[in-house]
Amino acid sequence: MRPVAIVGPTATGKSQLGVALAEALGGEVVNADAMQLYRGMDIGTAKVTNEERRGVPHHLLDVLDVTETASVAAYQRDARACVERLLAEDKVPVLVGGSGLYVRAVLDDLDFPGTDPEIRTRLEGELARVGAPTLHARLAERDPLAATAILPTNGRRVVRALEVIELTGRPFSATMPRPGPARHDTVQLGLDLAADELDALVDARVTRMFADGLVDEVRTLERQGLRLGRTASRALGYQQVLDELDADEDMARAAAETARATRRFVRRQRSWFRRDARITWLDATRPDLLEAASALA
Repeated sequence: MRPVAIVGPTATGKSQLGVALAEALGGEVVNADAMQLYRGMDIGTAKVTNEERRGVPHHLLDVLDVTETASVAAYQRDARACVERLLAEDKVPVLVGGSGLYVRAVLDDLDFPGTDPEIRTRLEGELARVGAPTLHARLAERDPLAATAILPTNGRRVVRALEVIELTGRPFSATMPRPGPARHDTVQLGLDLAADELDALVDARVTRMFADGLVDEVRTLERQGLRLGRTASRALGYQQVLDELDADEDMARAAAETARATRRFVRRQRSWFRRDARITWLDATRPDLLEAASALA
């Protein structure tokens, strides 16, 4: 009995394979998508519906309010406990998601330093005043390796890296994930497609999300404090809709920007996961996908 992880870029069908594989192996699904932790963020995260779960238990879905900040350290604690419990019950944990750091947090022995509210508040104030590129330049001086792994526009990650350096006196890169022996001899399966095929799937998914009511979902979550959520408010689709609610309410423009941002995100996901040689890659469109995945598991 060993866990299975299904990883890869957005829109490759990980959730569907996860349900089918859990059915075939007698397992249960453990969510590894950071934004699917949030209650009410359903359409924009392509969260599996109750019908699509087909009776397969799903864990770590809908566990946070949108005002709460997702923490990889808290996720690591809860997900590992879930995996251990399922193994003890002779059930296969099927970890499913495209949040690379969250997957690594469960599978590998990673250490996540704590946080200091005073340091974090000061750095976030600097971020607001001078912008992410300026802080990224400081990070490049103090920890060049971390700077190469964090986009200059990713203010949240830059702030976190600088916080850890100041808090621990060690490079942030010392805490960054490096592939090593996976816990429990986990089977890692990656789903992928040719770039043009995946771009088309992303565009179709975004069109469907807006048609299915993403704007109304964002309006509802806004009343529940979405704008106060440090993590949730920046989720793909949600941020773009919020921006348009503050501007001309041009939701066609919001959809186009969501698609562009998602395509960029997909390329970062692919780059992240492709660095891990332990992953066995499968073509997401192959007709015998479940059989191939089952044989490897």
